[in-house]
Amino acid sequence: MKNINNSAPVKCRKKIIINVNCKKVWEMISDINNWTSWQTDIISAKLNGELKPQTTFDWKTGGVKIHSTLHTVEPYNLLGWTGKAFGTFAVHNWKITEKERKTEVLVEESMEGPLAKLFKKFFNKNLSKGIQTWLDLLKKECEN
Repeated sequence: MKNINNSAPVKCRKKIIINVNCKKVWEMISDINNWTSWQTDIISAKLNGELKPQTTFDWKTGGVKIHSTLHTVEPYNLLGWTGKAFGTFAVHNWKITEKERKTEVLVEESMEGPLAKLFKKFFNKNLSKGIQTWLDLLKKECEN
């Protein structure tokens, strides 16, 4: 797993408990081509090959086109990627852990680059809000 940059100007870490097993959570987060069916902030998402490290995917969220590369794919446990957009570089990681027939989902992300530094407060606020929305939507979709 590639670690986020803890000294980046923009970073966020959030957790949620989802009342399903880790298999269901994994199926939702790893099915990149179907993110748009439940993640309302994502307009498009296309995996450019197999779900494995070094495979790229392109997606659009909040009006921003992002080109990402998977760095970690460990079924039912870890999914992570790096991404570039608007002169920023991000590291995004998901960690899922099953505990007593429930799943703890930890998401962390760091962003760096000139724009992230310049608009640090704005980017941090938006990242925190965006990750919380992702987790809330994931929980809703998995538990329905």
